[in-house]
Formats: sequence, structure tokens, C-alpha cells
Amino acid sequence: MVALERSLEAAMNARIIGSGSETMVLGHGFGGDQSVWDKVLPCLTKHYQVVLFDWTFSGAVKDPNLFDPLKYSSYDAFADDLIALLDELHLESSLVFVGHSMSGMIGCIASIKRPQLFNRIILVAASPRYINIDDYEGGFDDATIDGIISSIESDYENWTSNFPLLVVDNSDPISVNKLAKCLKRMRHEFAVPLAKTVFRSDERDILDKVTTPCTIIQTTNDIVVPGSVADYMQKKIKGKSTVEIVNTNGHFPQLTAHLEFLAVLAGVLGFEI
Repeated sequence: MVALERSLEAAMNARIIGSGSETMVLGHGFGGDQSVWDKVLPCLTKHYQVVLFDWTFSGAVKDPNLFDPLKYSSYDAFADDLIALLDELHLESSLVFVGHSMSGMIGCIASIKRPQLFNRIILVAASPRYINIDDYEGGFDDATIDGIISSIESDYENWTSNFPLLVVDNSDPISVNKLAKCLKRMRHEFAVPLAKTVFRSDERDILDKVTTPCTIIQTTNDIVVPGSVADYMQKKIKGKSTVEIVNTNGHFPQLTAHLEFLAVLAGVLGFEI
């Protein structure tokens, strides 16, 4: 267990910007950092106090001792960090949580642990399980996931160059490059255990415990999360949930279709762009 010698706010580069009366928390996914939200921030900060932070695995976090692969071998520890960070910031109820990719499930777990924390969860390209099993289509078979993890282990530099081309719309090379830079900043010794945690996760059984209203944002073509996953989550989540489609390729609508992404948020949350 790693003992934090300073606040989570400082350790996780947390900051609050914007002037709205309500608070929105933005959680990034595997290999990213808070910069993945840069395109949508100018709009969101007009309507919300926006909380940004970096997970401890992120290359933007300077202290390598903060990420313990054993501790973070499940999403529970991330959810505990999220709750502790928001407590430290004195943000303890009625927040909007926008979780991209792995942060979507982390937000769901946090909402179960602390039911009053969020009044809405926005699940952006999120998935409770990536591996196909029985009649569940997660998008990958075991061998493909093993291959991804093996590539990260054996040639991380090459993987960080190629993976963004698969998961970010290639018609937006600036966004492809942004993700590649984020991945290259993440430490290789963190990437391997984190990839195992994420790609081999199975959080399907938590969905019927999520009572917070959820909006599931899915792109029209995401190699990481097939559309069937969004439909599955909508059926399983106990709270009222809807699926919204953003017309873009890839796993990062906030980068490659940020105006349409904002339009979806505006429609759901009731603000004007």
C-alpha cells in the first residue's frame, strides 16, 4: 500500500475551473490524462464548475510511487480514490460524472458505494467487459486480448504508435497524435498491469446496483466497444438510462466529434452550446 504524503488533489493534479452553480467531474480513460477534455472545456466551463484530474497511472502524474499495480488490480481502488478526491474537494453530492472508457465503470462503482454522490452519470464509450462470453458480445476474444497485452509487454513504443490509429478516427490526425503522446508518457511498468486490469475486467454484475440515472454515449463505429455493449448496459442498469449515438469513428468522441458530443450533453443536461 502506498501512503500519500500529500493531498490527493495535488497528487492527481486536480483542478476546478468554470463558474456554474452545478459541478461536473471528468474522468479520463486508459493511458490518457485530463487533456483529452481540452476541446469540450470552453463550453462546459460556461455552465459548470468542472473538476479535472489525472489517474495515478497517467504520465501527467509526476510521482511514480502513487501507482501500485496490486492495489489497482481492480476498479474498486480507483472508485475509492475518486470518492476520496471529491471528499477532499468538499464535493460530496449531486454531481454530474462524465466517465470515458474505464472511468465509466469506475463512476458506476463509486455511485454504488456513495449513492448520493452523483445525480447523473455519463458513460462515454464505456464497457463492463471487453471479452466475449456465452451470449455476451464484448468485442474481443481471449486470444486477441492476450495479443494486445503481449504487444504492450514486448514493444511498448511500437504499440503506443499503432494503437491510437485503431481507436481514434484517422481523419483527425491531431487527435491520433494526442493519444499517442499520452500513451508514450505513461510508464511501461504501469501499462502492462493496467491493461490486464482493464481488458480482463468484468463488471457486468454491478450494473443492476447502479440506481443513478445514466446516459450512455456510443459512437457509430468503435473497435473497442461494439454497439451491443451500450444496449446491454441500458437494459442492465437499474437507474433510468438512455443511449445516445455520436456520429464518429473510434473510441474518443470528445476529441473527434466534440461539437456533436457537446450537443448530446447539452440535450441531456439542459444547457445551451
